[in-house]
Formats: sequence, structure tokens, C-alpha cells
Amino acid sequence: MKTGSSFSSPSWPPPQSPKLQRLILFFVTGAGTGYLPWFPGTAGTIVAIPFSLALNRMANASLPLSLLTFIAFVGIATWLCKQGEEIFQENDCPKIVIDEVAGFLLANFFAPPQLKPVALAFLLFRFFDIIKVFPAARAERISGGLGVMLDDLIAGLYTVVILRLLLWWGLV
Repeated sequence: MKTGSSFSSPSWPPPQSPKLQRLILFFVTGAGTGYLPWFPGTAGTIVAIPFSLALNRMANASLPLSLLTFIAFVGIATWLCKQGEEIFQENDCPKIVIDEVAGFLLANFFAPPQLKPVALAFLLFRFFDIIKVFPAARAERISGGLGVMLDDLIAGLYTVVILRLLLWWGLV
């Protein structure tokens, strides 16, 4: 009679391969912009602009598809943030900027593809991401990938609401 399982292992889950770690780091650092010594979050937000414009173009064709794409991106980015924290061995490491990408995708969602609204979304998002208006500071204390993502999604939510109001009032 066998007493142990042949599948049990003291190192489960198995360690990530170096290639997988490089791929994870590529994504979580916004194609390397997270390694910049100054303002990596701002650099990550700049990386998000073309993705945001593409998502908005998709939203014009199919709002349900664009919402599903955004939700899938947030889910994958949350997992990637957790993996990035484990690789860097640091909670909410500043090199991780995929959360800024997700936050800006929300901040600029369904905005017209013009310089003024995109620039305003960028400035408002960076403002709210930096000052951490309630409940963003509290959300940032949540451990793991969810905590990394939530404060940026809250900043994106504040931004999209303000931007939509300004567009509706004809001020932008």
C-alpha cells in the first residue's frame, strides 16, 4: 500500500521559468518603462495612451466587446501584479506600472480621440493617482495584485466621471 501521492511535491506550485519571468516583467513594467528612475507611473500612463485609443475605437464598434476586453485586461493585470510583486519581492513595487495602464484605460474610456480630452484624462488621472483620494489610499493597503490595481482603478473612475461631465457640459 502506497502512503504518499506521486504528485505531491514540497515545491508546489513549481517555480517559474526564467522566460516566463521575463515575459511577466515585460508586461508589469509597461515594456520596461517601470525601470525609469524618475516618474515610472507617469511613463506607464503614457504607454497606456495608444491602448486606450484602441479600446475606445473598439467601444465605438461594440461597447459590450470593449467592456469585456477591459474586464479581462484588469483580471490578467491583477494576476500579473501579484506575480511581479513576488519577482521583485516588494509590495506595490514602483516598477510595476501595468496598474497605471489599467487605470488609464478606465480614465479615458469612451472619450473622443482628440488631444484635449486625452490630455485632460492624462492630467486628471495622474493627479488622482498621486494624491490618492478616498478610498484609494485605503485600497492600496490591500495585499497582492488587487491592492496594486485598486487605487489606480479608483483614480481612473474619478477621472472618467469628471471627464464625462466636462464633455457633457461642453467644457472640453
